[in-house]
This record gives sequence, C-alpha cells and structure tokens, in this order.
Amino acid sequence: MRRWEIRKLKESDNRFAISHIYEESWKYAYKGIIPQSYLDSIPQGCWASRVDQNGIWSLVLIENDTMIGTSSCCRSRWAEFEGWGEIISIYLLPQYMGKGYGGHLLNAAVEELKKQGYRDIFLWVLEENIRARRFYEKHGFVFSGYSKKDNIGGKELVEMQYRLEKKLQRKERTDIRVENRIIM
Repeated sequence: MRRWEIRKLKESDNRFAISHIYEESWKYAYKGIIPQSYLDSIPQGCWASRVDQNGIWSLVLIENDTMIGTSSCCRSRWAEFEGWGEIISIYLLPQYMGKGYGGHLLNAAVEELKKQGYRDIFLWVLEENIRARRFYEKHGFVFSGYSKKDNIGGKELVEMQYRLEKKLQRKERTDIRVENRIIM
C-alpha cells in the first residue's frame, strides 16, 4: 500500500532532492516548449539554493519516504496584484505525473495560501504548456486575460496568468484516506 503525505518543508529536508524534482520535471514537462539545449544544460542541484528564499514557503509531497513533488507559494511578487497569493511552482517527478498527486499538491498550496489570509490566488503557466493549462482548468483556475513575455533558453515565450475562480474555491478534505495525509 502506498503511503503519502504533503507537508511544509522542514529545515532537515534535502534541498538537492527538491532540486532534483525541479530538474526532472522541467526536462519532461517543457520538452518541445523550451529549447532542448537549455533543458540538457540544467545542472544538478541548481534549485537547491533557491528553495529557502525569504517570503516563499514550500510544500513537499512524500510517498513511502521519498520526495516526489514540491510546490512553492508566496505573497504576489507583482505590484499590480498586491494582496494576492501566488503559487510559484508545482512540480512532480515525471513518473508520478497523471496519477492524481498534482491535484492534491495544488489543493494543499491553495489551502496554505488561504491560511495565510489570501482570498485571491493566481499562478503563471506557459502558453504552450497545454497539459498544465488543462490541469489548472480542471482544478478551478481560469485565464485572467493577463500575460507576460519571457525568454528561456533564447526562446521567446508567453506566460499566462491563471486565477482561481471564487465560485469554485472549496474546502478540500484532508482526510482522503487513513494512510494518506496532508500535514500543514
């Protein structure tokens, strides 16, 4: 039986294990979107030092004592969305994608932002990342009409802002099964 939990990042958690999740997820999810040469050049451990940035908190998803996913949240980093909560990232190891873990991790990130007092929540998603856009739409996020340009690996990309629809915000159950738990 698989046992999993979502909890806040602890000081004792291995930052290189978290970086590995980012690295593998980027290489898988952004294949065909971000230039392959850029994805191939991502060094091991490159996100390890970024995990503990001031004002950003992270959640980890652990299954059977192995970190398989992570999410980071904060107060909006954009002046025009002051007072909003922002989901910066949600990443899973590729072999765990499409199995429902991402939904649990997203819901936990939303609940954490709500605990911090944010009622309006948004995230950015690459326009070309159709799979991620469908995932967010399935979980109550909609395109806000805002977008921004970015350049990753020498390629011009568009990031779309998705907002959590208020009518779809709901309290998620944290007692999904006895063997699985979300700890905040």
